[in-house]
Amino acid sequence: MTEAGLLVIGDVVTDVVAMHSMPVMSGTDTAADIVLRPGGSGANTASWAAHLGADVRLLARLGYDSSEWHTAELVKTGVRPHVSVDADHPTAVVIAMVDGTGERSMLTNRGAGGRISTDDWDPSLLDGVRRLHLSGYTLFTEPGLGLARLAMAEAAAAGVAISVDPASTGPLREFGVERFLRETSRADLIIPNLDEALVLTGVPTAERAAELLSEHYGHAVVKLGARGALSASGGRVTATVPGAPAEVVDSTGAGDAFAAGFLTASLNDADEGAALRAGCRAGAACVSLVGGRPRYGLDLKRLYPIHTD
Repeated sequence: MTEAGLLVIGDVVTDVVAMHSMPVMSGTDTAADIVLRPGGSGANTASWAAHLGADVRLLARLGYDSSEWHTAELVKTGVRPHVSVDADHPTAVVIAMVDGTGERSMLTNRGAGGRISTDDWDPSLLDGVRRLHLSGYTLFTEPGLGLARLAMAEAAAAGVAISVDPASTGPLREFGVERFLRETSRADLIIPNLDEALVLTGVPTAERAAELLSEHYGHAVVKLGARGALSASGGRVTATVPGAPAEVVDSTGAGDAFAAGFLTASLNDADEGAALRAGCRAGAACVSLVGGRPRYGLDLKRLYPIHTD
């Protein structure tokens, strides 16, 4: 088999999405449209990448309450799940409150996902893989940090490229910026959003943040939401693209979809600009949907054509 596979290590989450047009009021009811969706940063990225045609496997830990549903949802999107089931803890749950602008606030219970560890690792997961992609959430618990260290060490030894998504500014600050940079130093690519890039570097602009991060990792891609994305290599900005048009319904998972579009295009040997544009198109498609996953039956290859020129 051609070694063009993608291995994602990350979280699977039960997303409870509450869309409300009025401010949430304390002590009373607020009308909302509420839906249940499969989610999780790692699982979202894996699902979008699989729909885009990548050969994707996902390493994750599920809970006793919903493991069959989540596994089936991953398989439907084309992901090859490698999951363990925690008999004592439920699957992670996020309550996402989405306002009229599409912006979201989240309440999170890490559940079983916070207990993924080296016990879940199998070196054969790297067979046929060109890139290992880590959700930053994996690093934010001690068992997950141990797994990340092991997976990155074995990937580096096998010549597999490594990328990391910092995941979220709150846990990132709590974990420690210097510690995060040190623990992920084996990666050759980081894919933060603007807020994460600024937290990691302490500088005021996306361009300078990308330059500094690329000096540390070799390559940095900064997601700018509706404004597009930019990339830097070896300390200088090398490509900038505008955002793709989108009707924003729910921003959940947009950054995960962008990462999937960028990584899938890169695995197909697209040039840097084309990979950034593929990421932007995937993110734009994601925000037009409720939840962080693609819908079944979407012709994503038509939506996100990959150009290698």
